[in-house]
Amino acid sequence: METTFDKNTENEQAGGGLSGNEKAEPDFLPLLGTDHIEFYVGNAKQSAYYYQRAFGYRLTAYAGPETGLQGKASYLLEQGKIKLVLSSPLSPGSEIAEHVRLHGDGVKVLALTVEDAVSAFNETVRRGARPVHEPHRRQDSEGEVILSSIETYGSTIHTFVERKNYRGAFLPGFKALRRPALSAPAGLKYIDHCVGNVPLGEMNKWVRFYEDVMGFKLMITFDDKDISTEYSSLMSKVVSNGNGYIKFPINEPAEGKKRSQIEEYLDFYRGAGVQHLALATDDIIETVSSLRRRGVEFLQVPPGYYEDLEKRIGLIDEDLEALGALNILVDRDPEGYLLQIFTKPVQDRPTLFYEIIQRKGATSFGKGNFKALFEAIEREQALRGNL
Repeated sequence: METTFDKNTENEQAGGGLSGNEKAEPDFLPLLGTDHIEFYVGNAKQSAYYYQRAFGYRLTAYAGPETGLQGKASYLLEQGKIKLVLSSPLSPGSEIAEHVRLHGDGVKVLALTVEDAVSAFNETVRRGARPVHEPHRRQDSEGEVILSSIETYGSTIHTFVERKNYRGAFLPGFKALRRPALSAPAGLKYIDHCVGNVPLGEMNKWVRFYEDVMGFKLMITFDDKDISTEYSSLMSKVVSNGNGYIKFPINEPAEGKKRSQIEEYLDFYRGAGVQHLALATDDIIETVSSLRRRGVEFLQVPPGYYEDLEKRIGLIDEDLEALGALNILVDRDPEGYLLQIFTKPVQDRPTLFYEIIQRKGATSFGKGNFKALFEAIEREQALRGNL
């Protein structure tokens, strides 16, 4: 059951209590973390099989005509704290079908867990967000969930999820599944950050959106001197919410001799959208070894990257030979170091891919690896004829 309503926002974090010099108060939109990521895909059943087999997710719930959900079929996949929802259309004229026609398989919803979905909606709309779905209640025998949504870049939306009064499998309309795992978990723990690509000239616009509308702070800026090769470059800024649970790097292309990876993405995705999700692990060597055995393809960095690596980044706990064999990158910042690796696109269009990351104290994003990563992506672009 779904009900639209205007709830009394007695738990509102902002509003009448704000004075003029408090408009940047960081917690008017307290976010508890990433609730889930919903993908719109051409065939959710087959995509769910791939994510189970290749990445080690468990299929834990399903919603579709059999459960009372009309017009689409959705599969919930879980590993650690990560929740992915894969949704497919059941008719050619639906919103999902049009999204897949235009963009291919891609991220539609970045859902955020909140204490009060009504307040989250009202406060962000008051600050300039464009509404998508007004607050509405979904109910079943397991309780109720309150949802609301606003627009962000491209056709992507943020959905605020208030689930403190719900004890069901996921959301009303989803039926829990108890099926044997198709493969063992790969050690993925949570979503570390989510990266968006936007057209030239729009990066600062969306940084301001997150600052002004959602109360985020600018963490770090990378310009075309930081992220470039002989042929192409990009610019990036990272915004984060007050407690640091949610981090959104936003990229735009920069002028270069040839077409950058951001331009290739924008061309094939037909506009702005989510470029990649960074998934955290506590043991990147084991995780990447497991993913490779299951057929997940990763970018190949130049062999020279590992020459004098220890001199560049200092002593680390991991075996350098093992890192080189798996093509895992390493970078250090004042707080520690991180290890990271990037998959090739996980669909035929060169759009969405994944990053696997392990943080050993570092809070940065691997600036020292940008050149090697960019060169690896350019080699793949050249093979596709898109550089």
